[in-house]
Amino acid sequence: MSIISDNCTVLLNTEKQTAIAHDDILKQLEDSDDKVKLKSLKAAIYMMLSGEPMPKMLMTVIRFCINTEDHELKKLLMLFWEIVPKYDSNKKLLPEMILVCNALRNDLNHSNEFVRGCMLRFLCKLREAEIIEPLVPSIKACLEHRHSYVRKNAALAVYHIHKHHGHALVPDGAELMENFIQAESEIGSRRNAFLMLFNESEEAAIDFIASTSGALDRFGDGFALLVLELIRKVCRRDPQQKARFLQFLFQLLASPSAAVSYEAAWTLVGLSTSPTAVRAAAITYTTLLTSQSDNNVKLIVLERLAEIKDRDARTLTDVLMDLMRALTSPNIDICKRTLQIAMDLVSPRNIDEVMQVLKREILRTKESDLENGGEYRAMLIHSVHACAMKFPEVTSTIVHTLMEFLNVEGAMDVMIFVRAMVEQYDPLRSGILHRLIASLHEIKSSSVLAVALWVVGEYADSEGLESAFEEVLAAAGIQYVVVAHSSEGAGRFSSTTGVDASFGNKAVVLSDGTYASQTTLAYPGSNESDDQVPCLHQLIKSGDYFLGTVMTASLTKLALKSRLQHGFSSSQGNKHVLAALRAICEVARLIEFSALRNSDQCVQVHNTAEMLPGAYADCLERLALFTQLLLNQDVPSSIHTALSSDCKLSFSKYLEYSKVSLSQLPPFRSSQRVGDSSNLLGGSVGVCQPDDLISWRQLRPRSLAPGELDLCDGDDLMRAKGLFEASDRIISNSHHVYQLSGFADPVYAEAYVVVHDYDILLEVLVVNRTSATLTNLAVELNTMGDLKLVERPQSLTIGPHDQQSINANIKVSSTETGHIFGTIVYENSSTAEKAYVNLNNIHLDIMDYIRPAMCSDENFRSMWAEFEWENKVAITTAMLDLGDFLEHIVRTTNMTCLTPRSALGGESSFLAANLYAKSIFGEDALVNVSVEKKDDADGKLSGYIRIRSKTQGIALSLGDRITSVQRTSNHSDQHTQLMS
Repeated sequence: MSIISDNCTVLLNTEKQTAIAHDDILKQLEDSDDKVKLKSLKAAIYMMLSGEPMPKMLMTVIRFCINTEDHELKKLLMLFWEIVPKYDSNKKLLPEMILVCNALRNDLNHSNEFVRGCMLRFLCKLREAEIIEPLVPSIKACLEHRHSYVRKNAALAVYHIHKHHGHALVPDGAELMENFIQAESEIGSRRNAFLMLFNESEEAAIDFIASTSGALDRFGDGFALLVLELIRKVCRRDPQQKARFLQFLFQLLASPSAAVSYEAAWTLVGLSTSPTAVRAAAITYTTLLTSQSDNNVKLIVLERLAEIKDRDARTLTDVLMDLMRALTSPNIDICKRTLQIAMDLVSPRNIDEVMQVLKREILRTKESDLENGGEYRAMLIHSVHACAMKFPEVTSTIVHTLMEFLNVEGAMDVMIFVRAMVEQYDPLRSGILHRLIASLHEIKSSSVLAVALWVVGEYADSEGLESAFEEVLAAAGIQYVVVAHSSEGAGRFSSTTGVDASFGNKAVVLSDGTYASQTTLAYPGSNESDDQVPCLHQLIKSGDYFLGTVMTASLTKLALKSRLQHGFSSSQGNKHVLAALRAICEVARLIEFSALRNSDQCVQVHNTAEMLPGAYADCLERLALFTQLLLNQDVPSSIHTALSSDCKLSFSKYLEYSKVSLSQLPPFRSSQRVGDSSNLLGGSVGVCQPDDLISWRQLRPRSLAPGELDLCDGDDLMRAKGLFEASDRIISNSHHVYQLSGFADPVYAEAYVVVHDYDILLEVLVVNRTSATLTNLAVELNTMGDLKLVERPQSLTIGPHDQQSINANIKVSSTETGHIFGTIVYENSSTAEKAYVNLNNIHLDIMDYIRPAMCSDENFRSMWAEFEWENKVAITTAMLDLGDFLEHIVRTTNMTCLTPRSALGGESSFLAANLYAKSIFGEDALVNVSVEKKDDADGKLSGYIRIRSKTQGIALSLGDRITSVQRTSNHSDQHTQLMS
């Protein structure tokens, strides 16, 4: 194990290797066949890596393998030199290593450039200065070799030797590389030489790029990326140096390499908030977005653009149209992210162009067979709706195009948009209604038809009243019928269209054995195929009686408007009333027959109203109300008002409320902590100390050359707002510090926990409170739950009253509550006794992973029906107010209340609300709170909180959290009562 723990960069799997005897390996190495030597040397390497001591192996390899010319055997020898023990027990170099150094020197002077290059790369891994020192002259000589492969690896070897041994072995390393890079023309060699200057001689590297600023794009991608890293390194240390590198950054933005231009744009935005810099970076990002074919690259670029939008949305509006070119991608995630960014950048200057793009994309979803076309169309329609809400003047250019999609997937989104436009924009109302009425025969969805019928019934005016009435009747398969007085007697009805209809009676046997009379109504041509029957008629006949009730409600409103327009006793009004009554009767008859067919009770036809279930009874109750409105003139005016105007008024108020942006702070979030995932308004909460220095731009000396731009222009405002310090988690998240031991313990320890996606970084501060030196001090940690300790802390030595920090990395696999526990083990240097300090547990709460989020009601209902894991928590609290209890749950679970504040107001003994949050792993957490204040239980609250999620862990952990916060509220309330 000591061989592995020493400096070694070789790790091979030795589990399946068959062991060979030590003597057999030595014998095979003496064979003259290189293939036999290869096999035995491989076996020796495997055994040495597994920890087997082989003391005689080194001399045997030197005697029989060191002078080989086989390239494969030479590469195996390099692995062998890397892992073989080079020192004896007294830490002195083995005498045999002198022969090894001679062999290494021979390979460095070999005539084959491949052998030289491989040896130079091998020397980059060696850390033994006594072996490397005699090889330095040969390494320097390789810098002048004719072949670029040798020069490239020689520069890399000089860099690693200078990095690990400083000026001891290569005192003139910086000068050597500076002269080398000036004369070198090969891309790889120049890059390796610049790598050394970048790390070992920064000023020389800056001078070189300044002298070759016009040719940076010809030096290769690796060199350009090193230049960008150097710029970031220098500017972070000294922000005043930003203007010095402006020319290089803008030159690299135009690089043909996607990696270089991306890194240059990221560097420019990271170093400056100047509008010029942000605009240049945004242009580069949009160019990458349209030129790259890899979807992962596009998503990464979109995330960068989203970050720019959060910082400077006004500047990003200049490249909005270039950004929306990404909508041509067939990937739905790219289109979704593009629309999210674009909708925040729409302004009066570009709204027309944006609507044209959205219109073109909507038509493309119809003309081409796109994967996830329905979902993409729904996203486009939502975007159009959002634009229309902000800029009403563009509605006329898109609404008629959208109405072509009333019979395809996504029709409900179109119908909701059309309903809002009809209410909000009077000039467009007549045209939209005319198009909607003509499209009733094409709509196939029941829910879409219900909304369309409601819109027609509410907004059809005097001009389109007759056509609306005829189209609704035609879609329902109903015709105008009046009684025909003839000498043939009753029983014959004739329609105004000249089509005769007849009733037929037949006896039927009911389930109880009694007889009843069944009346049927037959039309000529009633045996038409289903394709010729209107969709509305088919849906009602198939049992969608709610849709039939909506249709009769629409006809009732139209008939009442016609009677109001033409007079109560006019023939036109009576014709509309008669047609509406006939539709009501047919729907009522269908409901009664369906109820009898589905019922197992033995009842007569006339008693069906007494046995109808809830849905049927509600429909019949509404049909009876519509009949009373049409036939009875003495109906109270409040009922007329409720039917004719209250629905429209309620919808108008709903639209006014829906104009409030979902990004605003939701209800019950006013008391959110600064440390909680922040501000739902999208901005950061700045933390700035009052005595921090602010560099005023107006008082800055004018040291810039003519034509240069100061990249620090926007930094002053950012610093004044405290946005630079907002990333300091130690200040804003001090509640993530856990005390692990007591102040009286000989070793005091506290931990600072940082949760970053799937990783938890544990920084443990250890303080020696004794007057003795503590040796071999180790923090031994263990985890419980879905946590895995990836990096264990190393042992260290702490002096008297000294302190040190220890880092540990923990991997998180799911959103579940976990625990970290452990001990501190150390030895006292004076007594050599081992001591232990038990540490307090670190409880990782689910709230560390939960972030408040927003979603629409439709998405909430869809996820609620889809998710299979549910946790039901009973409400047991001492709180007596419904609103206070809901606010307490929202605040302590770090969730967002989706239920509008207007729906939670008023005096009521019952409250129901939906809560939503998202974990840092992208998991959705849905919560439904149903609580009731009972009068018979001293006013205490009762009910249930239901939690649903896609995974079991988040449902259980969130349920435990809610249970614990209820108990906390109980104790705090009892304490308050005792104090009062």
